[in-house]
Amino acid sequence: MPPTLLLSVQNGVVRYGDRLLFADLNFSLRAGEKVCLVGKNGAGKTTLMNIITGARELDEGIRWQLQGTTIGYLQQEVMPHKGQSVRDFIFAALNNQDGSHDYKIERIVEPLDLNPDDAMTNLSGGQLRRAALARALVEDPDILLLDEPTNHLDLDIIEWLETYLKGYRGAVLCISHDKAFLEHVSEEVFWLDRGRLRVCPRGFSFFDEWAVMLLEQEERELQNRQKVLDQEVEWASRGVKARRKRNVRRVALMKQERDRLRSDKNALARMLAKIELGPLEMAEASSRIAAEFYNVHKTYSDGAREKTILSGFHLRILRGDRIGIVGRNGSGKSSFLRLLVKEELPDSGKVKLAKDLEFSYFDQTRKDLKPDHSLQRVLCPNGSDYIDVMGKTRHVCGYLKDFLFDPRMASHAVSTLSGGQKNRLLLAKIMANPQNLLILDEPTNDLDMDTLDRLEEMLAEYKGTLIVVSHDRDFLDQTVSKILAFEGDGKVDVVIGGYQDYVNWKKSKEKPDKVLSAPVKVKKQEVTAKPAVPMSYIQTYELAQLPAKIDALEKEIAQIEPRLADPDLYTQDPALFDKLTRALAHAKATLHTAEERWLELEHLRSESENRDA
Repeated sequence: MPPTLLLSVQNGVVRYGDRLLFADLNFSLRAGEKVCLVGKNGAGKTTLMNIITGARELDEGIRWQLQGTTIGYLQQEVMPHKGQSVRDFIFAALNNQDGSHDYKIERIVEPLDLNPDDAMTNLSGGQLRRAALARALVEDPDILLLDEPTNHLDLDIIEWLETYLKGYRGAVLCISHDKAFLEHVSEEVFWLDRGRLRVCPRGFSFFDEWAVMLLEQEERELQNRQKVLDQEVEWASRGVKARRKRNVRRVALMKQERDRLRSDKNALARMLAKIELGPLEMAEASSRIAAEFYNVHKTYSDGAREKTILSGFHLRILRGDRIGIVGRNGSGKSSFLRLLVKEELPDSGKVKLAKDLEFSYFDQTRKDLKPDHSLQRVLCPNGSDYIDVMGKTRHVCGYLKDFLFDPRMASHAVSTLSGGQKNRLLLAKIMANPQNLLILDEPTNDLDMDTLDRLEEMLAEYKGTLIVVSHDRDFLDQTVSKILAFEGDGKVDVVIGGYQDYVNWKKSKEKPDKVLSAPVKVKKQEVTAKPAVPMSYIQTYELAQLPAKIDALEKEIAQIEPRLADPDLYTQDPALFDKLTRALAHAKATLHTAEERWLELEHLRSESENRDA
């Protein structure tokens, strides 16, 4: 029995003034589905969320919702009320006077590291974010909408959330820049692309391959249309030269097609646009050591008790080091950065910096962006129209275009920008002339996937010393080669590698050490230990059937791929193209599973034969 259909939108149209945001919008959500929503900033992700909740009506089309279906939405901004406790805020939508929902405190609130009795007005920004997430989860809606749920979450809490969402009974639709989170949670992808919603039938780990396949198909279609148009232009030209009477209607159609083709090509080019920036340079370094912490102690008074941030801390940062910093909120990450840039002094010990060390600092609070300043003033504080970019003079509008801003926005105030646009602007300011120490504090928050990919490419080219604070596991794996893990109470672990290397190291430390007091002689029959259970009849039968199944799947894939390569298929029959795309994805996934199962059973058969020998 298929999952229950909870909500659907058919033939939806959404306009903002004269701008057409969505045309022919079609999608559905079913119980148990785990969907991620991706698209460039401004593609309409938040609008789609509002359509689902009913806060935004369709201009045309049908929105259907199963009677009784509840919808929950993770709040981006939380305004705490004076006197309101965390418990009151989280259970505000539920009748909890009889304590019937108190079990959810242990199940949801405690894993999010919240104290139900704390006052909401005393919480930090990260704690308020976790309280909003707890509220969305305890309401247990049929459709759960999550907009950047991993922002300001510690890594262990992100991993807990992944496990929780995998077992969630209702439908989940999630927006996130955290690729690892999306890969672990999603089973389907909604892609907002130039006013259309495209559906990838598998999770985010398959999305890039699927999207490239669609874009290559679109490029082939545009090339084919260009050939047809060239033939029409040649016909019109020949007609004039031979002084023949023109076919007015045919010429008009040719001009219309030329305009449509130009528009479609420009739209594809904008969609494929990346942030453009040359190789990052930095000031020449004279000393091999960039910074050094020697026996550093740092504590803070937290009400009645003192909180240890660093205790006897030693660290030498070399030129060219690429360091990722992880740890729970309040464990000392920001304090470490403030000590490094001399905004704070240690209680004891020394922090030494190279004499020629200069730093560029991406601050997640964006304190360097003044709300009333224009984009041009942020980049050119002296009022000029030109900006120095690594020794080259650039017009500010052209430089803004490199970071995917419309040049007409140069005079707009910072206050009019979205969170992602503010981050892009701050990156543009810093990357114009990065110093020999680049510090990025949560740079991935609110960035779209394309900007995030380009940032990773830019950092790969950077030759200076890089320090990144982030909760984005994939971003850390792509950009750093050493991890500083702030474990709390002054303990800091240093691990060579990326975040996954740190996870593997931590798991190895958790395993009890095996200590042998004397050499152990192993008997010959123990070396050739036999499997406890031989192959069953069902496993033997399954192994015999798998080669034929694998062969059939390979033939099916071989039949589908040439049909999808047809440049006219998408234009002539979009429904068939979508059907074949889904069929190809399903066949490849099934083939992969079948091959893995064959290897597993073949290994079991080999061991079973050795046992009987």
